[in-house]
Amino acid sequence: MRTTTPRRWRSGTEPATARSDLKLRYLLSLTFTPLFALATAAFAIWAANAPEYGAPSRGTLTGFAVACGILTLFAVVDLVVVVRRRRTEL
Repeated sequence: MRTTTPRRWRSGTEPATARSDLKLRYLLSLTFTPLFALATAAFAIWAANAPEYGAPSRGTLTGFAVACGILTLFAVVDLVVVVRRRRTEL
């Protein structure tokens, strides 16, 4: 029977069974999901009501709304992953 060796040898001092802190990730995701969602809505409303040649421009505000929307999506996905892992591991 052939034994397999790892492709790369570990060079750090971390334990072989290192895991992320699920409680902290859960807390951060739970905090930032609604925060980013509110920021997305606020920037979208501000962009819709902004004057055409005002400062900041509509394009800038729309960009901020899109960026906050992407961050909201990442926070929601992380929240789902953390909840699923906590159910299986704890």
